[in-house]
Amino acid sequence: MAKWTKVLTSRDSGERLAYQGELAAGVNSAEGQAHIKLDPARTYQSIVGFGGAFTEATAYTLSRISPEKRAEVVSKYFDPEQGLGYTIGRVHIHSCDFALGNYTYVEDNDTELKTFDISRERKWVLPLIHDAVKVAGQDITMLASPWSPPAWMKTNGEMNHGGQLKPEFREAWALYYTKFIKAFREEGVPIWAITVQNEPAAVQTWDSCIYSGEEERDFVRDHLGPTMNREGLADVNILIWDHNRDLIVERASAVLSDPEAAKYVWGTGFHWYVSEAFEEVGKVHELFPDKHLLFTEGCQEGGVKLGEWFTGERYGRNIIGDLNNWTEGYLDWNLVLDETGGPNHVNNLCDAPIIADTTTDTVHYNSSYYYIGHFSKYIRPGAVRIGLESDITNLYMTAFKNEDGSIAVVVQNEGDAAQDFTLELGSDSVSDNLSAHSIATYLIKQ
Repeated sequence: MAKWTKVLTSRDSGERLAYQGELAAGVNSAEGQAHIKLDPARTYQSIVGFGGAFTEATAYTLSRISPEKRAEVVSKYFDPEQGLGYTIGRVHIHSCDFALGNYTYVEDNDTELKTFDISRERKWVLPLIHDAVKVAGQDITMLASPWSPPAWMKTNGEMNHGGQLKPEFREAWALYYTKFIKAFREEGVPIWAITVQNEPAAVQTWDSCIYSGEEERDFVRDHLGPTMNREGLADVNILIWDHNRDLIVERASAVLSDPEAAKYVWGTGFHWYVSEAFEEVGKVHELFPDKHLLFTEGCQEGGVKLGEWFTGERYGRNIIGDLNNWTEGYLDWNLVLDETGGPNHVNNLCDAPIIADTTTDTVHYNSSYYYIGHFSKYIRPGAVRIGLESDITNLYMTAFKNEDGSIAVVVQNEGDAAQDFTLELGSDSVSDNLSAHSIATYLIKQ
């Protein structure tokens, strides 16, 4: 008989990723009770991993607290036993809004990129990545994204407020990505994938650049893809879109319907802002089943939300909704922010799962930190989503089988009342009660 255990995070009990011990298993017999039935024979996508972004804001903030607190935070994210077991990460190619200001790696009008230099990243970002790798005990699967080309390559002459890439600089900009990838490799940080452009449909007050779907298609097909191949980087994956779910079908189709562009594309990245239309993510899989889907950014906007519970529930609900629609990994935005929700060079302050108060040397763990852990600690890279059927409408749930044969089932209750149910695997089952405003991971080892 299988061994069933439970890990719980509950708003009202104060339990946070708390081991509940072994559950009493029996033969299915609970007539009339709500059921969750697992079907390991039905399989879907496999998992790349879970993680967050190594922004300059994060790395700088961690440099402003004590070495002991900084080490604690790195462990709490990347240690597979003591932390959340993060295995993937994201970096920005030169500046983003969560940098201390606009910056690039080349001097103005250097079309040959002879002055290319990432030395700024050696101050805060690269040391943080190296420390995370040590704690994780493995390389971090790293995604890199640009927020804007250098100002002189753009139609508006600045890195902020949108603008577009000038046609005459498409080749130079494509080469810029390869310079970045090679420079990070020389620093001992392999880049697993790049996105073409962060949020290409939004004119932002911060670093941003606009592409239509057709412009992104043409840039990938005629410039970025061939340049990556020519520079010996065909092994580095390319992701398109890297923006919200509401337009994901239209924008993925614009690129992936072109075979010449699609041959360079690993898959589609997306964010959670604007909508929770998870089914739109699933539609992209239905249209292009040979391509992949990765959640590349999400955060709670509007500054720090210390102690709030809805932020954790937002993470849990979104992760489950996307995983159940073929998403293969989940990247949170800033790993850490300071007490203001920054630093951010245009005051676009946000929340993060961990807030480091640089004035008191205190580290705060938000509900979102614990909610993410219910997935990242127990659904490991290589895990495969399995079939799950339920007659319960007021719970969110997903299930995965890990490479070691263990099964992890995550169930979330956002309601104001506890919910009884029976979780079934073959002829075995356990009955449980999931408290209001809680999330649980059920682990099954056979």
